[in-house]
Amino acid sequence: MRKLVLLFVLGVFVFSCGSSKKTSSRKSKSKTKTERVVIDPRTKPSVTKEEAVEVIVEEKTPERIPNSIDDYIAIFAPIAQEEMRLYAIPASITLAQGILESASGKGRLAVEANNHFGIKCHEWTGAKIYHDDDAAQECFRKYNDAKYSYRDHSLFLTHRSRYKGLFALDIDDYKGWAKGLRAAGYATDRKYPDKLISLIERYDLDKYDDEVTGGKVTQTVSVEAKDTHLIIKGDTLYSLSRKYNTTVDDLKRINNLTNNDLTIGEILIVKSN
Repeated sequence: MRKLVLLFVLGVFVFSCGSSKKTSSRKSKSKTKTERVVIDPRTKPSVTKEEAVEVIVEEKTPERIPNSIDDYIAIFAPIAQEEMRLYAIPASITLAQGILESASGKGRLAVEANNHFGIKCHEWTGAKIYHDDDAAQECFRKYNDAKYSYRDHSLFLTHRSRYKGLFALDIDDYKGWAKGLRAAGYATDRKYPDKLISLIERYDLDKYDDEVTGGKVTQTVSVEAKDTHLIIKGDTLYSLSRKYNTTVDDLKRINNLTNNDLTIGEILIVKSN
């Protein structure tokens, strides 16, 4: 009888252990949905080993990537028009170049570096990205926001003497601009002007020029180099407002800034016309 009781107790014990293991297995399986991250104990010494693999990390909202050329135009046309008002570069030309050179915002440089015009580092002191182009792993500029890529494109054209002749053209002469860009050495592709013109006419991009000029052919006065400032370490909107005899609010307004943050390597307009 004692043997039977002992066998019964052992049976209950084995069964309960098996149930516990199954329950534990189910819990463990559910935890696999939690994102696993590794925390360096040197930076967070108070974190236990168990906590280090159970931290839930919020997913970062990805930057919006245009789904089509029409989507790209809807996003960037207002920015191109603002650049046209400030720098006298036809919005149609800027948009067409952006579409062509960034693969409608889907190219690697556009997605990972907000670089829509393939501008290389040169004397750039800001963030960089390396990408195969004419040669392997060339250095390209990286921006916090695509609007800074558009601003840098404007400055690239206005601050280089070889493009000076473009600004003698009527501001609505997109064909002259397309041909002049290649002639000045912006692109080596013989079909570059035709590609730009084709994009402008296929998507009616010149209507954005008309919206800026009101249909009148007028040459907008561009911003000179002395009216811009390259952000370096230690610069603040307040210090720049004192340096250039303006106000923080004016600096934010003419640069379309929504906060007081500045990025090293960013180019700021410090004087409006």
